[in-house]
Amino acid sequence: MTDEDLHVDGEDDLYVDGDGARWAFGTGFTDPLHGVDQSVPDGVDAEDLAACCLALGDDALVSAQRLAEWCTRAPELEEELALANIGLDLLGQARLLYARAGRADGTGRGEDAYAYFRYPEDFRNVRLAELPGGDFAFTVARLLVLSVWRLAVCEALAAAPDPVLAAIAAKSAKELAYHSRWAAEWTVRLGDGTGESAGRMRAALDALAPWLDELLTDRAAARQGADPAAVAARTRLELFHVLADAGLDRSDDVSPLETPAPPVPGSGRNGRHTPHLAPLLAELQSVARAHPDASW
Repeated sequence: MTDEDLHVDGEDDLYVDGDGARWAFGTGFTDPLHGVDQSVPDGVDAEDLAACCLALGDDALVSAQRLAEWCTRAPELEEELALANIGLDLLGQARLLYARAGRADGTGRGEDAYAYFRYPEDFRNVRLAELPGGDFAFTVARLLVLSVWRLAVCEALAAAPDPVLAAIAAKSAKELAYHSRWAAEWTVRLGDGTGESAGRMRAALDALAPWLDELLTDRAAARQGADPAAVAARTRLELFHVLADAGLDRSDDVSPLETPAPPVPGSGRNGRHTPHLAPLLAELQSVARAHPDASW
C-alpha cells in the first residue's frame, strides 16, 4: 500500500485503502485497523516501528487515564466535557498505535493485551504523563506541554515511511491541534487572571520543569521521521509564545519551564517510572484482570 492508497476521505475523517475498505479511528471495529494493509513496507525496521508505536501509545493511554480522573471534578461542566473528550481522543490514538505495534512486532497482540496485561515496568510512556493530577492549573499546564510536544511529533510522523503510522499521525495531529489550543486558552486565562490563578500556574510550571527534558530529548520516533532537534525547537517556540501571552514569561527572556534544577534522571522509555504509575495501572486494569476472558 502506498501513501496514495491511504488517504483522508473528505470531511468524514475516514481513511480508505486501495480496495475501497473504509476504516474509522478507534470506533466501529474490533480491530481499529480493519481493512488496512498492515504489512511493514520494505526498508522499514519492524522492531523500531513497533517500539515507536508502543511508546506513543503508552503516552496516550496514561494521559487519557489521568484526564478521566477529572470527571465530576472539573470547575465547570463545559470543561469537564472538554477534558473527557480530549481523553477519548487520546484513547483512540492509543488503540490505533497498539494495533499497529501488534502487527509490526509480529506478535499479533491486540490493544487490550497492551493496555491491560502488561506490568508497569513494561510501559514506555514519558513520566510526565503519569504524575498525579494535582490542581486544575497543573492539569492545564501538563496538557499544554504534552499536546504541543506530541503535535510536533505527529506532524513530523505524517511523512513517516510506514503509511499506516503516517495516517495515524496525520489524524492525531488534527486532534492534538485542538488539545493544545484548549490548553493554551486556559493557560492564558489563568496566567492573566487573578493573583491566585497566576500563582497556581507558576507553581504548575515549576513542578513540570524538571520533567521537560525527557520530552525534548526523546528519540522514540526519530527513525520514523520525527527529528528530535526539530521537535524540541518547535515545542520550545510554541510554549514560549503561549507563556508570553499568559504573562508567565520571565524578564530575562528565559522560559519558566527552563529550570536551573537538573532534570529528573532516568526515562520512562526504558521502563523506569515514578511510583505513581503502578496505582494508576492497577485501577485501569482491575476489571480486565479480574475477568480476563470476558467480552463486552
